[in-house]
Amino acid sequence: MRALVATMLVVLAAGAPQPETVRYTFDGAATLADASGHGHTLSPVSRNGGAFRTVKRGGGKALAFPPPCHKEPCPRIALRAVTTTELNPGRRPLRYGASIRLAADQTTKGENVLQKGYSKRGSQYKLQIDGLAGRPSCVLVDDRRPEIHAAISNVGVADDRWHALECRRSGVRLTILVDGVARGRATVPADLSVSNRLPFSIGGKGSYTDNDQFQGILDDVWVQIS
Repeated sequence: MRALVATMLVVLAAGAPQPETVRYTFDGAATLADASGHGHTLSPVSRNGGAFRTVKRGGGKALAFPPPCHKEPCPRIALRAVTTTELNPGRRPLRYGASIRLAADQTTKGENVLQKGYSKRGSQYKLQIDGLAGRPSCVLVDDRRPEIHAAISNVGVADDRWHALECRRSGVRLTILVDGVARGRATVPADLSVSNRLPFSIGGKGSYTDNDQFQGILDDVWVQIS
């Protein structure tokens, strides 16, 4: 009997959902608070009047970022959490994502939804939306080798509708999902490790020129490291 109970507990533990490392719902009085309870509160960094605004979504809120700008100086803003090793997955399984709404006239050559680190310095994981077709992609870069590994969606999302985007890294497989359906895959080194001392950011790299500004609406940004 004890053996049976022990087996059941192991199965339940294996099937239990993993807690999220960070989640931003943008609801409630503290708009930029970490809803996971781990304290990774966001702070804005901005330039040239860059700002976000809250918009209604269902019974909660989402964040609208600056609209397209074609003449400098352009407004820029990113939301950053203080640097912490808790958001470094290393070699562990990693999932992250967000819900986005982007219109066809809001696309650019590159818009960052979320990221930690840079491709040319210190390793990286990132979710981005690129090109006129608005095709999302997931990016991983190792902390020792600068090669960029990207899983690119075969469908675009720039249709002014809400889409749930998710990146999954498990072993040597990196997958991008759009609305729960796998839309692109890439093979990554089994020992690929993302570990850096750079901040976690949403909506852009920072507030400087060529910051890959996101120009649509964001909601439910999350990261899960297991």
